[in-house]
Amino acid sequence: MLEFPLGWRLDTWLALAEPSVDGNSNVLHPFHDPLLGPTRGGPYSAPTLSTDDRFLPEKSSKSWVQSVNPTTGKALRKFKASTKADVAKTVEKAKKAFEKWRDVPASKRAVYLERAAKMLRSQKEKLGRIITLEMGKTMRESISEVTKCALALEYYSENGEKFLGPEMAKTDATDSYIAFEPLGVIGSIMPWNFPLWQSVRFAAPALMIGNTTVFKPSSTSPRSGLALGNAFNSTGLPEGCFNVVLGGPEVSDYLIESDTAAISFTGSVAAGQDVAEQAGKRLKKIVLELGGSDPFIVLGDADVEAASSGAVAGRFINCGQSCIASKRFFVAREVAKEFLADFVQKTKSLIVGDPLRAETDVGPMVREDALLTLDGQVKDAVKNGATVELGGERLPRKGFFYAPTILTQVRPEMRVMREETFGPVAPIMVVKDDDEAVKFANTSSFGLGASIWGQDVRRAEKVARQVATGLVSVNNVVVSDPRIPFGGIKNSGFGRELSRYGMLEFANIKSVRLYEKSPIAHARVE
Repeated sequence: MLEFPLGWRLDTWLALAEPSVDGNSNVLHPFHDPLLGPTRGGPYSAPTLSTDDRFLPEKSSKSWVQSVNPTTGKALRKFKASTKADVAKTVEKAKKAFEKWRDVPASKRAVYLERAAKMLRSQKEKLGRIITLEMGKTMRESISEVTKCALALEYYSENGEKFLGPEMAKTDATDSYIAFEPLGVIGSIMPWNFPLWQSVRFAAPALMIGNTTVFKPSSTSPRSGLALGNAFNSTGLPEGCFNVVLGGPEVSDYLIESDTAAISFTGSVAAGQDVAEQAGKRLKKIVLELGGSDPFIVLGDADVEAASSGAVAGRFINCGQSCIASKRFFVAREVAKEFLADFVQKTKSLIVGDPLRAETDVGPMVREDALLTLDGQVKDAVKNGATVELGGERLPRKGFFYAPTILTQVRPEMRVMREETFGPVAPIMVVKDDDEAVKFANTSSFGLGASIWGQDVRRAEKVARQVATGLVSVNNVVVSDPRIPFGGIKNSGFGRELSRYGMLEFANIKSVRLYEKSPIAHARVE
């Protein structure tokens, strides 16, 4: 079960209920695998998480991607980018695997998801360290991300067969039903901010349906992507079902242009528009998750202590680099002073530092260019009249650290309110009532998530239903949960991930009607 208990420290919001894992062995316990049989169903060596030699750079390599540690700014390793021929070959490999994988019973496909979950749990510290070194989130957050991936795999392993069962329908036919069949090879182009979670929440349902996948991790997080591919393929998953290609935007283009059946993309609005244009030319199914600028609304009757705790967690998790982070704060006038004081006090107590250290709450931003973009948004706000209550600057140390920042006296036309602020910056507007809060919340090109705080739950629910987003939480921050669909409207994209709804995005929904006797056998043809 996923639980997010109320409390103001970031770690309390990262707590995920986790089934116990026996011991710390690097070998999973043996069990009988109905798909592989007893000869291959014994103990499994945990993945080494080593780099795939195919991606080690060569002197002849014309292009590569580089993994950089944002805590130090130093390069970790270079990897050879995939060529157009590499992508085509990988997709062809996935197509061949699909012809067999699609015929494997759902109950047996579920075995592999269960195994992948066990793999991730057994290697969560190693995987967590790879994530932290490569993109800067705290070890606590990285390990929680790995655990959440395991939970999603278990969810689809346990529920996937039920989700794929035929739906009966009453028509004039003897029997009528709706079947859910795989589409083929699904390409996924994924971001760096949750390098495993974003990928697993796509791959788990896609594989469970019977699709195969070609996964392109962000060029910022290639090590994490390779480690995930290694973990999946170390479970005995049939060769070609889960594949990895590396590179930048040009490799994304190759994947869209290739013989994939559909594409799942998570990233910026501009990149998503490009994906939609290219896929549209090929009439290729796509799901787009393009980020957000989530409103955080504090009503006049809110529990200020709880709301300020939620504000800290909602804004500064993952150094503010989350599509569903709270990014625009609208606070009722009658509680604004108390809320601001609590929010500032709690934010001041956050420890910014080396994300590998247990006591750290906020790590570095992912890259220099991301930090400079955020700093430009803050400077624009200050230039146009905003007040810096806390932070507002880059920290004077190596790496890409930005001070947790709180701004007041902001206006809707400022960049911090119009654009997505992908970092630890919280702009606050004071509003006179619920209607004004909703008005400003909906004055955005984004529509992903929203968080509403108030002690009268029905009043808060009314506000929640008026906010134009795909997700909303009352008296809690917005989270992604395998049990409910995830996705947005407007510039936040279209389509859904997670739950049964997300699973069926990459299914052929086939209507089947069976007649014992043809109704047109003796009919007059006109």
